[in-house]
Parts: sequence; C-alpha cells; structure tokens
Amino acid sequence: MPEHRPLHRRDGEPTTGVVVVDHGSRRAESNRMLEQLVARFADRSPYPIVEPAHMELAEPSIATAFDRCVARGARRVVVLPYFLLPGRHWTDDIPELTRRAARRHPGVAYLVAAPIGLHPLMLEVLAARLQHCLAHAAGEAPECESCAGTGRCTLRVEGEA
Repeated sequence: MPEHRPLHRRDGEPTTGVVVVDHGSRRAESNRMLEQLVARFADRSPYPIVEPAHMELAEPSIATAFDRCVARGARRVVVLPYFLLPGRHWTDDIPELTRRAARRHPGVAYLVAAPIGLHPLMLEVLAARLQHCLAHAAGEAPECESCAGTGRCTLRVEGEA
C-alpha cells in the first residue's frame, strides 16, 4: 500500500490543479487504466486537485478536466501529458486544446508540462516491465495489469509446428 502524503500548500500560492492527459482510446479498458493511474497519483500527490483527461476519443476531455479543476478551486492548471516522447500532440494538439479550455476561465494561469521523455526513472520502469514479462512467460509471475486476461505476454517461435 503506497504511503499517503498529506497535501501541503504554502500561503500565497495559487491552488494548482493537475490534469493528467493521455491520447484517449476507443477501448474503455485503456481509458479506465488512465483513471486508475490518476487516482493513485492523486492519492500520493501534494496537489489537492488532480483530474484525468483524454486528448481525443473519450471523456473527460482536456476542457472538461480543466473546468473541473477550476470548479474545485484551481487558480493555476498544469496539463501533464502521459506521453513518452515529444511529438505533434505535445507541440501542437495539447497546447491548443488547453488554450481553448483556458479561454473559458479568464485569470486562471496554465502550463502544458513536458512529456515523460528521457526521465532517468524510465530506465527502471523499462527494466521492471522486461523482468516481469520474462517471469510471466516462464510461468513464474502472473500477467501484469496491461496483459491481464489477454494471454499476449507469451514467448513465440515462428516456423515451429
């Protein structure tokens, strides 16, 4: 069970809302995974307001999540892309969708944060995923949350009968 960290805010700081945004999917299971991630992040985050959003294909949208942050008291909103690498969505789409959402809330500051990119902890994430998948393929671990019930994480050899 992750340790719950209390929420702290220095006097005079605007209340910050955080919108964690992914691409969005037609698969409800994928969208639910973001909601689960955001709930866990909110539980451990020092920010009092955290909302999930999907860039497209599903609700809540960036606009909906931005509105929710402001309704909960945010005077500053940080849109945090749950994307691995910078690309068109980070340079163009998410900033434009955020700009449109912010126009409905004059006086509320906003920022589109960087994607995960080359963050050093990603090396640990990659190593942990690799280790777990190999352990699962060897019958030593259950399927992970991404593969649960799919049978996808299996060693295969082409050309064998």
